[in-house]
This record gives sequence, structure tokens and C-alpha cells, in this order.
Amino acid sequence: MFDVNKIREDFPILNRKVNGKPLVYLDNAATSQTPQQVIDVIVDYYQNYNANIHRGVHALSQEATDKYEEARIKIQKHFNAARAHEIIFTSGTTHSINIVANGFSSLIKNGDEVLVSAMEHHSNIVPWQMLCERTGGILKVIPMNREGELLMDEYDRLLSDKTKLVFCNHISNALGTINPIEEIIEKAHQVGAAVLIDGAQAAPHIVADMQALDVDFYTISAHKVCGPTGAGMLFGKEEWLNKLPPYQGGGEMIAEVTFEKTTYADLPHKFEAGTPNICGGIAFGAALDYMNSIGFDEIAKYEHELLEYASQKLLEIDKLKIYGTAKNKTSVISFNIDGAHPYDIGSILDKLGIAVRTGHHCAQPIMDFFKIPGTVRASFCFYNTKEEVDVLVEGIKRAKNMLL
Repeated sequence: MFDVNKIREDFPILNRKVNGKPLVYLDNAATSQTPQQVIDVIVDYYQNYNANIHRGVHALSQEATDKYEEARIKIQKHFNAARAHEIIFTSGTTHSINIVANGFSSLIKNGDEVLVSAMEHHSNIVPWQMLCERTGGILKVIPMNREGELLMDEYDRLLSDKTKLVFCNHISNALGTINPIEEIIEKAHQVGAAVLIDGAQAAPHIVADMQALDVDFYTISAHKVCGPTGAGMLFGKEEWLNKLPPYQGGGEMIAEVTFEKTTYADLPHKFEAGTPNICGGIAFGAALDYMNSIGFDEIAKYEHELLEYASQKLLEIDKLKIYGTAKNKTSVISFNIDGAHPYDIGSILDKLGIAVRTGHHCAQPIMDFFKIPGTVRASFCFYNTKEEVDVLVEGIKRAKNMLL
């Protein structure tokens, strides 16, 4: 039984006040909040078994190593990866994408084409631009329509035997659109291209199955799924991870080092140079345990109710326009009030204790497409309530009256 009030008790931060008002936290697409169950795991690590991993024979090192590798297996099972060593611990989605982009520098040739969607986060644009600058590759863009949906006919037209890589987010952080990644992956594979899916925004809402998707690379950040910042995952098919060179050199990623030659460690350690964010990895696994204890089907159902309710209420406000009206979308609403700058609206809402995001949301090409400087973005999580939506609506009305 989904009980939002009981769930909210797990999140200490939801009890605080901002500017004397009860906090209404609606910036979940930037980062979710952390439940006490995960906080306890973090504290337990530093209080009881803080030690470096994989290298020590003493008890603390062994315990930390076991917990860290157990977390890797939890993540593997959650995403149904075929092998635990296909899960690479990273600092987050940006780090994960850069590992792949760096690795493909030796595989992309002059004139090869890489495709990205028009609704990507900057972290899934800039690394590929840098890759093309290094290699002579050509970056092409899958366009979208005014509803915030990819034009799949244009995608078909762009694909060719020159296409070597395709990059797309599973869910748009700016618009909430759920992209048809199954179709994108299948068609890319038909021309022999590899596919990387940015799953940062999808992970809190959807359990992506790596084997069913047959995706080559998939990335997420732990802080989007009630985990800590500075921790994330790169899933890569074993065959691809073996092809790519290491991203960084140092300890842990080596098999043998001499001044004449170095050989690299097997997966996953080949891509995990240096001392990792041990506590972050362990807490990442604990965060997935927490969300699975609630149930992703229940989470999706409840968040869809919030999305429907909030969309209806916001559209009742005169001069309010929502950007991103795809048929298939998740609980993100980007909007503007005609005649008011999004930053001004966000600032007034903050004074009322309401946390939203304003600006281009690291998706400036989307804003350029709509010819706007940015939006106000309210992004909802399973611990938000309809009562908080009502507070948001009243806050927007107040901001509108002050600004217009």
C-alpha cells in the first residue's frame, strides 16, 4: 500500500523550513533527497569500517571491499546486466559519458558520423563535440517537434553505414519526454552503430533492463535515485568495454607496471583508477534497495497522478505555458508565465519555501528551439503530495501578481 505520508517520514530534510515556510521541494530532476535509511548506511561506513578497498588484508579493508562489491552486484541485478563486471562505478553520468567518448577517440575515423538527439543535456553533447574535433567525426542532430518529441522519420533518414554512434537520453531532464529508446537502439544496431543511453532522469522512474534493451552503454547518477552525490554507474557490454582503452591511469586499473610497459587490469577495474568513492558506491546500492522496497510500479503510478494533477492545475493559470507536452512523459513540468522572466518567478517561489529550478537546465539547445531564455521547472518525486502542488500553484499566482 503506497502511503506518501509514511514515506515522507523517511526524509528528514522535508521537515525543515525555508524563509520561515515549510519546504516544498520540487527540484527532484536536479537531485532527489536522501532517506534516513541511506544516511544511516553512510554514517555506518565512516563510523565502523572506513578503509581502502581491494588492497588490504586487514579486517576493515576486507569488510569495505565486500560491501562495495555487494553494491556492484545489487546494481547489476537491478538493471539486469549480464555480468557484474559490466557495471563500472563512476562519479556520475557526466563521468560515465566521458569514459565512453574518450574511448571512442581511437575508433572514430574522419568522416564517421555520430548522432545525438535535440533534447540532450550538455553532458551528452559536449563530449561528442570534443570527440568529433579530435577525430574528424561529424555530429548530426535528431530533431524534435514543438511537443518535445523526437522526429523518428528524420532519425531514419539520418542513419546510414557512416553512423558509428548514437546518443540519446532515456528521459529529457528539461521536458520530461520519455524517448522511444527501444526503437532507437534497434535501428542503430541495424546499421552497425553503438548506442549510449543517458539514463540519469529515467532511473528514478523506470527500471531499465540492459539485456532486454540490448543497449551498448547506459549511464546513471546515484543522486537521482535517493543516493549520494559523486557516485554513479556506467553499464557497458563486455565486448565494448574490452575494446575501449582506459580513461585514466593509476592504481587499481593495472595488472603489472614496469618502466618499460604497463598492462591493464581486467574489467571492471580497468576503468576504476585510484581510490573510489567507496561510501558512495555502498550507499548507491542502499538507495536502490530503498526504492525497490517501495516498488517502482507503485512509484510510477503515484508520480503519474501527481503529473496529471499538477498539469491540470497549472494550465488553469492565465498566461502560463507548458513546454514539453509529449504523450509519453514523466513527472517534470517546464513552464513560463508570459511577460515574466523565469528567474524572477523562481526567486519569489523561493521566498515562499518552494524549491524549483529556473534557467536552461543544461539543455540550452532546447531553449533555443523554443526561442526562450529558459523555463521554470517543477519536477516531482514519490514523496511529493498534491497539497504541495496546491502550494506551488498559489505561489505562482502570487508571483504573477507581483511581476505583471
